[in-house]
Amino acid sequence: MVAPSNPATAPRIWQVGALCRAIADALEARFNPVAVRGEISAFSRAASGHCYFSLKDENGQIRCAMFRRAASLLDFTPRDGELVELRGRLGVYEQRGDLQLIVESMSRAGQGALFEQFLQLKAKLEAEGLFDTARKRPLPLMPRGIGVVTSLGAAALHDVVTALRRRVPHIPVVISPAAVQGAQAAGEIVAALTRLYQAEVLGVPVDLILLVRGGGSIDDLWSFNDERLARTIVQSPVPLVCGVGHETDFTIADFCADLRAPTPTAAAELAAQPRDVWLGALDLAATRLDDATLAHIDRQGQRLDVAASRLGRPSGLVARQQLRLSQHAQQLRYGVRGGVQAQRKRLDDARQRLDAAMRNGVQAAAVRLDRARLRLDLLDPRLVLQRGYALLQDGDGKPVTRAAQTRVGQALRATLADGEVDLAVLPARLI
Repeated sequence: MVAPSNPATAPRIWQVGALCRAIADALEARFNPVAVRGEISAFSRAASGHCYFSLKDENGQIRCAMFRRAASLLDFTPRDGELVELRGRLGVYEQRGDLQLIVESMSRAGQGALFEQFLQLKAKLEAEGLFDTARKRPLPLMPRGIGVVTSLGAAALHDVVTALRRRVPHIPVVISPAAVQGAQAAGEIVAALTRLYQAEVLGVPVDLILLVRGGGSIDDLWSFNDERLARTIVQSPVPLVCGVGHETDFTIADFCADLRAPTPTAAAELAAQPRDVWLGALDLAATRLDDATLAHIDRQGQRLDVAASRLGRPSGLVARQQLRLSQHAQQLRYGVRGGVQAQRKRLDDARQRLDAAMRNGVQAAAVRLDRARLRLDLLDPRLVLQRGYALLQDGDGKPVTRAAQTRVGQALRATLADGEVDLAVLPARLI
């Protein structure tokens, strides 16, 4: 039998909103005002002017809201990855039950200046074309050797070597050690890369280089933001993969490399296809080669059988050739005969066309001659004389067409339709 609960010891039953307000009051009394230092992440500015972001470090993060009035007092533009110091009040956003920091002021922390240096160097090298994607080279599918630049004591080296041993144990790995943190790290990394840039290191040709380091703060990764290192990376004679920090970390080396990997392990995985993939491809190629070889042998055997059958019965081949020769001779005779007949027919057709053309020409000429004779007859002066006219000529035979051409007593000759009459010109008489 269950004993009845004691109302005096039972927990208080809260309304959700009341519990959120109670938590907010407790935070207000315990912490506020509060100052906190961390790295900006996922910064955004709404159309209202309010700013929203997260503040994080290696061990945690908190949501932040900075309203327009406080944001308008900022003397710099906050950026992701920038280390800042905030002052504000802790509270609870009751609609979601989220803990948030209402930011009243923001200032850069000690690493803010480093971040500005990072941005300035990034802008400079980008303007010079060191980050252009056009100069980025694809990674070799089957490198003969892989070079690795990192610290011998770094966990990144263990991760990279483990991944390469698992994926491509047949590819030799050349390690060129260098410090990856501290004031001297950038110079050591440059020297380590230069050693790998030689044609061969320890007799191993290096076709790909991995520059790797684990994650850390901006101070820890600062050696990878060195200008001399950036220019050395760009001068690499072989493709270079940069796997520095965690997925959210970016350095100048990442932008200069042919390929950026989010982590050292990812850099190793991008360096080469697993051996099993290549072995499978080799098996497939061998199978295809065997199939192609067998098919070729079968085709050649079939051709050999056909050739052997022909050589085994030479009389049949001779008979077939004689038959083809007879067919060609018959075709030739028919062709010559047909050609002669065709030429003869064309000659007869041409003769008939010529005869017809000559007959038509003679008939047309006769018609034209009759027409010309008719026109000539119409012009005959004797037809005019038959109508009662006469042709007068002087003693020299010149025609007389005007009275002014005559003189009294002049002898004239008149030609009439049926003969000629001699005349003399008499004086004109008045009537």
